[in-house]
Amino acid sequence: MFGMAVNDHWRDGAAGSFLLIGGAEDKDGECFILREFVRLAGGERAGIAVITTATRLPGEVGEVYRRVFLRLGAGEVWPVHLDSREKAGDPHHIAILQRATGVFFTGGDQLRITRILGDTPFERSLKANGSGRLIIGGTSAGAAAMGEIMITGGRGGYPPGRNAVKMAPGLGLLGGVVIDQHFAQRGRIGRLLAAVASHPHVLGIGIDEDTAIAVSPGGRFTVLGSGTVTVVDGRSITRTGAAGSLLGATLHVLAPGYGYDLKARKPRLPEAPRSVSR
Repeated sequence: MFGMAVNDHWRDGAAGSFLLIGGAEDKDGECFILREFVRLAGGERAGIAVITTATRLPGEVGEVYRRVFLRLGAGEVWPVHLDSREKAGDPHHIAILQRATGVFFTGGDQLRITRILGDTPFERSLKANGSGRLIIGGTSAGAAAMGEIMITGGRGGYPPGRNAVKMAPGLGLLGGVVIDQHFAQRGRIGRLLAAVASHPHVLGIGIDEDTAIAVSPGGRFTVLGSGTVTVVDGRSITRTGAAGSLLGATLHVLAPGYGYDLKARKPRLPEAPRSVSR
């Protein structure tokens, strides 16, 4: 079930473009992260479908994002309230997806996303269109659901004990990774380490609030926003044991401007400003 390594995912060319947020992003000020999503979706030509499946308040949450994206210059925004598997098979909703240049998943409960959308015509259409044409975004639960493995619960803090994390299959739109959100703010390093210790072939990515990763089709991401992104590589783990012991994991903490190559599993330094010839 959890068998695709990061390198296999990018070598197969299955990945598209993503902008995944750790939650609590700015919606009132400069909105740097959401403004970047609109830009990637095409700016004034953007058509954005806001998927509110994760939340119990779809009308309210969908309207918030509709107003924000329009204020930031998007051409059209369509809140899509998929709260049943029947609606996820409605041709009207599939048609919206096929018109969209960006698809944005709101926060809430990531299990609702996979339970309602998993293996439906909507999910299959999203995967078919997401390998190049779309920019796929998500915040909080909407980011967590993108990975191959999805963290659904567990205690924060450290060390990563045996019962530190609960997991389930994610949508797998971004294969070979497990994503945790609200990362530093809720002390979730222990549960991300526990997730990677259980599945060393996947990369663990912990995203702080008001922070995002912008992932290119080639498998490189750049950190945006006000916090940091933590990457845990479990390939080098030599031993796990009782009382939360974990030896050999590789950990990177990436500030805004830094990046990471998912295929090579290497961090990337910020690009130097280009000089202007005179």
